[in-house]
Amino acid sequence: MYWTLELASYLSDAPWPATKDELIDYAIRTGAPLEVVENLQSMEDEGEIYESIEEIWPDYPTEEDYLWNEDEY
Repeated sequence: MYWTLELASYLSDAPWPATKDELIDYAIRTGAPLEVVENLQSMEDEGEIYESIEEIWPDYPTEEDYLWNEDEY
C-alpha cells in the first residue's frame, strides 16, 4: 500500500467518519483511480470507523505543515 498526496486528495471530501467499505464505495462512485481503491482494500479491517484521512495515511499534510510567519507578509 502506498499513498501520494494526489491519491489521498481523492478522499479529502469523503463523508467522514466512515468505515473501510464506505470509503471504497465513495472512491468508486467518485471515479478515483484504481490505486486508491486497491490501497483501501489492502487495509486491515476490524470494523473500525475512520475519522479522517490522517488515520489512514498518518503522513498526510495538514494546515500545520504549511505554517509561515504571517507577520513577515
